[in-house]
Amino acid sequence: MSAMIGYTKRLAGAAMLLALAACSTTEVASLEEPAAVPMTGQTNDPAPGFESVAPGSEEDFILNVGRRIYFKQDSAALDSVAMATLDNQAAWLNKNPTWLLKLQGFADDSGSAAQMQTLSQKRADAAMAYLTSKGVDPKRMWAKGYGNDREVRDCTERSCKVQNRRVVTNLRTQPDAV
Repeated sequence: MSAMIGYTKRLAGAAMLLALAACSTTEVASLEEPAAVPMTGQTNDPAPGFESVAPGSEEDFILNVGRRIYFKQDSAALDSVAMATLDNQAAWLNKNPTWLLKLQGFADDSGSAAQMQTLSQKRADAAMAYLTSKGVDPKRMWAKGYGNDREVRDCTERSCKVQNRRVVTNLRTQPDAV
């Protein structure tokens, strides 16, 4: 008799598994979620949600080129990483000549406000000079140093302060009002 109960339980369990296997959520999921854009498996595939970024748009510049470069403490010298980003910016800007750009320089709090103001302007000027050397018309650009007035983060750790030592390239359709 106990063998019969064990057999019945196993049979009931198998029946439940078959019933669950027959259920499919594919039809429901296809109604609730848009179909995924086919990916090629390449590293330059767009991130989900960014498949329709128009070439030459501000979003294209931000996502595919990069708008920030960073500096060592108390320096306005461009390193190889900054130059690579600026090379990408120059190539993109030369292909999209209708954009103007504002180069905003920033500094951390490692010196007086006047020193950081001067340093942030030198950083913005260095980025502008480099872009000019790569064929970007200087009439399309202007540079402004903000010192340490606009810190990304107020912090004391060295790894955090580097985020404040930067130049940000902002695209514009017209010059800023004076």
